[in-house]
Amino acid sequence: MGPDLYLSYPGAFLIGFLGSTHCLGMCGGISASLSMALPVGPGFRWRQTLMLLAFNGGRIGSYVLLASLIALLSTRAADSWVHLGGILRTVAGMLLIGMGLAMGQWWQGIRHVERLGAPLWRKLSPLTRHFIPVKHPRQALALGMLWGWLPCGLVYSTLGWAALQPTVATAALTMLCFGLGTLPSMLATGYAASWIKHLRTQRHFRQLAGLLLIGFGLWTIPLGHWMMGH
Repeated sequence: MGPDLYLSYPGAFLIGFLGSTHCLGMCGGISASLSMALPVGPGFRWRQTLMLLAFNGGRIGSYVLLASLIALLSTRAADSWVHLGGILRTVAGMLLIGMGLAMGQWWQGIRHVERLGAPLWRKLSPLTRHFIPVKHPRQALALGMLWGWLPCGLVYSTLGWAALQPTVATAALTMLCFGLGTLPSMLATGYAASWIKHLRTQRHFRQLAGLLLIGFGLWTIPLGHWMMGH
C-alpha cells in the first residue's frame, strides 16, 4: 500500500531536512528562547544542549504519536475499503506538492491545510504557559510534546506519506526519520548559528528544496509512482 520502505525512511529524513527552513519560522523562535533563558556560566553549553535535545525529543515524539494514530485509522479503514490506498496516496502526494510550492515561494495554498489543525491548537496552546520560562529539561520535554501539535503544512504532508505505510510501526518510524531530518536546523537555531538564518533567506536553496518536495509528491501519487516503476 505504501511507498517502498527503502525509499520511505531516507525520503522522510530528506523531506524533514529540506523542509526544515519552514520549521524555523514556526518552531525556531521557541527553540532559540530555550538558550536565552539559561544563565550563562560554567556548564552553560551542556545545559543548553540538554534543553534543546529535550524540547526537540518531545516535538519529534508527538510526530511519532500522530503518525501512529493516523496509521492505525488508515490501515483499519483500508481493510474495509480496498480503494482507500489510492486515495490516500493521491492526497499525500498533493500535500507534498503543495508544500513544495510553498517552500519555493510560488504558492502558499498549503496554509489552508494548516488551518485545519487550528481548533485543536487553540485548546493546547494555553497549556504551554505552564512550562515557560523553561528551567529544567522535563519542562522542555513537555513543551516540545505540546509544540509538536502546532499546525504545520510540512508535518501534515509527511503524515499523509506516513499513513501510506503498511503497519503502524513503519508509519511511526517514517515520522521519526522525518523528525530527525528537522533536527540539525532546529539545533543550529537553538545555538544561535547565523548560517541557518542566512540559509532560510536563500531563494535558490528554497526553490531547490521546493522542487525536490514536488518531486516526492509526484512520485507518491498513483500515476507518478506507476510511471516511475515501469
